[in-house]
Amino acid sequence: MVSYLINGISLGAVYAIIALGYTMVYGIAKMLNFAHGDVIMVGGYMAYCSTSYMGFGPLTSVLFSMLVCTILGIVVEKLAYKPLRGASSLAVLITAIGVSYFLQNAALLIWSSNPKAFPNLFDLPQVQVGDSVVTSVALVTIASCIVIMLALTFFTEKTKMGKAMRAVSEDRGAAALMGINVNSTISVTFAIGSGLAAVAGVLLCSAYPTLMPTTGAMPGIKAFTAAVFGGIGSIPGAMLGGILLGVIEIFAKAYVSTQLSDAIVFAVLIVVLIVKPTGLLGRKLTEKV
Repeated sequence: MVSYLINGISLGAVYAIIALGYTMVYGIAKMLNFAHGDVIMVGGYMAYCSTSYMGFGPLTSVLFSMLVCTILGIVVEKLAYKPLRGASSLAVLITAIGVSYFLQNAALLIWSSNPKAFPNLFDLPQVQVGDSVVTSVALVTIASCIVIMLALTFFTEKTKMGKAMRAVSEDRGAAALMGINVNSTISVTFAIGSGLAAVAGVLLCSAYPTLMPTTGAMPGIKAFTAAVFGGIGSIPGAMLGGILLGVIEIFAKAYVSTQLSDAIVFAVLIVVLIVKPTGLLGRKLTEKV
């Protein structure tokens, strides 16, 4: 029971880190970046290559992966999303799907479809909790999620760029009139979200050490589900939604059915949205018409 709970929290922490990228981009740019899951995959491959071929240590591999994914996020935003600032939501959605398939196929051409065995970056001793043994990957994942959550909260509440992000989120036009560079603010948001995706990719591949071009697809969908579950646009909501989703998934696999676990997760989301359409911590917005 305890091991299932800790594994669920660990998996949920990965979903939460990914969901933070979704919720920041949506909260500020008011768009859904469905290519976010594939940035996770790129982050995993960067850590794999830097460890296996370049001889980098664990920390250096993670930092290298974050750097590459941060640059990738900025490039994708500039080339694919910036020209669509005033376009319809449908156009942005189709573009995001196109970027997702582009990244998957690029990875397929570079690394082939053969699964790669992800190296063990966290060679730490296991911890005994009662009658259960907890892996070092689970503990590192939970600790990373807490640190990232606190750092993001501090960043958005206390720093100048964080306040600019909140201003753009509230009213993009008014923020521009106040001298805030909206384009730069959105680019920074994509950079942070993509950097977080790299961390999530490393943690995900460390827990489930198989890497392939479609690695980020299902975790990306589940993390988006977690963001909606917790209240998309809310940083605490993304963390809460991710943790709850991970716990529900692990317990469903353990006590109900491995095949039905995903269906149960999405069924819970449907029930929550019926009861509270804005998500657990989402706030209701009123629009003038």
